[in-house]
Amino acid sequence: MPTYEMPLLLRLGKKAEYATILKNVANSIFETGGFIRKLENWGDKELPCKTSSHGAVHKKAGHFFIAFDAPPAAIDKIIDESKRNLSIVRVNVYLQNEPEQVECTFAEELLPPPYRPSVQKMLEMAKKQKNDKYKFKYNSGLDYYPFMR
Repeated sequence: MPTYEMPLLLRLGKKAEYATILKNVANSIFETGGFIRKLENWGDKELPCKTSSHGAVHKKAGHFFIAFDAPPAAIDKIIDESKRNLSIVRVNVYLQNEPEQVECTFAEELLPPPYRPSVQKMLEMAKKQKNDKYKFKYNSGLDYYPFMR
């Protein structure tokens, strides 16, 4: 089962109200055969713009984040049940991206340019592709060099 991320915006309320809403969302995940990996509370924050949902306009919301594993066929059911809940302002489900493994080249980047392996590689390529077609040829059919006074 792939891992999904679900940021939730909940209408402002007390901790007990947040707990019941999150229990309902968690139950919908468990009913579909999924399990929760992580649940985070990001606090109550002001929204960047007014958002309306279920006939009410919201300027602030409680932000929560749920990371869970579930079968791909069950995602639509989880989203549908979450959108029907009147206390949830906004919900989305995203497939979690796995971080890329990047090799650190900071020590090489601190070297002066002529000593960096990447620059040396470019210089070798330039030597292999040496082209003389752009060099000025003196045999142009004229008896003199035209650009000299």
